[in-house]
Amino acid sequence: MLNKCRLQYHSIALTRVLVLFCAVTVPALAADTLNVGSKRFTESYVLGEVLTQTAAPHASVRHQQGLGNTAIVFNALKTGSIDIYPEYMGTINTEILKHDSTLSLPQMQAELALQGLGVAVPLGFNNTYALAMLPKDANTSPTTLTDLAAQTGLRFGLSHEFLGRADGWPGLVRRYHLPQQATGLDHGIAYEALAAGQVDVIDIYSTDAKIRQLGLRVLTDDANYFPRYNAVLLYRLDMPARFPQAWAAIQQLEGKINNAQMIAMNAAVEIDGQSFAQVAQQFVAKAPGTPAVRESFMHKLFGPDFIRLTSQHLLLVLLAIAVASVLGIPLGIVAAFSPRLREVVMSMVGILQTIPSLALLAMLIPLLGMIGFTPALIALSLYALLPIVRNTSVGIAQVPAGLRLAAHALGLSTRDRLLHIDLPLALPTILAGIKTAAVMSVGTATIAAFIGAGGYGERIAIGLALNDNQMLLAGALPAAALALLTQWGFDFLERLVVKTANTAHKQG
Repeated sequence: MLNKCRLQYHSIALTRVLVLFCAVTVPALAADTLNVGSKRFTESYVLGEVLTQTAAPHASVRHQQGLGNTAIVFNALKTGSIDIYPEYMGTINTEILKHDSTLSLPQMQAELALQGLGVAVPLGFNNTYALAMLPKDANTSPTTLTDLAAQTGLRFGLSHEFLGRADGWPGLVRRYHLPQQATGLDHGIAYEALAAGQVDVIDIYSTDAKIRQLGLRVLTDDANYFPRYNAVLLYRLDMPARFPQAWAAIQQLEGKINNAQMIAMNAAVEIDGQSFAQVAQQFVAKAPGTPAVRESFMHKLFGPDFIRLTSQHLLLVLLAIAVASVLGIPLGIVAAFSPRLREVVMSMVGILQTIPSLALLAMLIPLLGMIGFTPALIALSLYALLPIVRNTSVGIAQVPAGLRLAAHALGLSTRDRLLHIDLPLALPTILAGIKTAAVMSVGTATIAAFIGAGGYGERIAIGLALNDNQMLLAGALPAAALALLTQWGFDFLERLVVKTANTAHKQG
């Protein structure tokens, strides 16, 4: 019981230290910047770009794209990390305000106002949920959702958000008495899984471009389960006063996008290979779409965002390793010299390592009241602790006891023994732990993009949303190369340390 209490105390203390560190060292987002958010699927990316480009002539605008699911993006809005993002009335009704019955727009506005938020500017299209299948024999294949109950052998591949939403799979099962089990799939790859015959039924958005491309059969919602998902804008109530001209321009979008236009914009990205920004620019400028020239892999790999993403990724990793080293080396020293605390310390850092990365990020967002760099830095620092603490403890424990006795006989203090004997002899092992933590952090840092912290994960998130393998590789390959460079750099440093130690020993 005592060890559990100690573990809990140290975990809380460690989290507070990291929070304070980041609060001091990481600047807040500029107050004069309009921050637009978007979720991690094609349509939200496109609409986020439409908002960004509409407001850009009137304010400094930043698009924090692909932030994740509804919970993460809405939390970012509430905490002020973003000012506005595209949402759907059905989602606001059931997921955000938690109502079973359908609210009108004025009712939503009244409830959201209590949280300092507003909803306005209906864009003009309804992107409802639906289930779809490949076309098969019309006499035996389901055509309605009711028909699914009799087809017990069907394999369902559903997006993770749909699986957990109140207006998604759980309610659908109850309404239609469905006996099947569902497997979670990223929305971006669900169509490919369906086309490859790996699943039979997927959830779709009614404005998805691939419905028409694959000739899918959209099953009729004959029990009227799904509400209308009219696209609207969810925003902070202080935003119109802070950016009056930008808000006036954004309001002009009301009713300007119908279902056909939204499907066409989604298709321009997913099928024609245009970028989100290109498609949005054509819409905002009311210019006709130009024939898309698909980018080569080398252009995606070394595109104009390469330097920005590399610097973001590298900065995040370097700071995380610095923070982890500052915290981990002292903890490793404590674990080496205090048998009673060793179990507590090692258990603490071991437990932190087992927390799933996205779950940790999701927990840190409400705790810190922000998205982006700070929660990503804290998460990476926590994950980097284990190898540093463990190697520091092991390295010091391997120092021959005879050397400590000799130092004691010469009258050296505990501090001097630590600085001049224990740490120098343990340094190669400590560096090996820092190297392991650094290489791991390069890969783990790709999750930072899912909460707006940038890095190579941005390309991976876009690749997942579009099922674009080249874009995925354009994010994964630089991360792998950076991990190799990190390992080689530490290998060189380790050899240098050993060489220096051997030289000093010979001279001594």
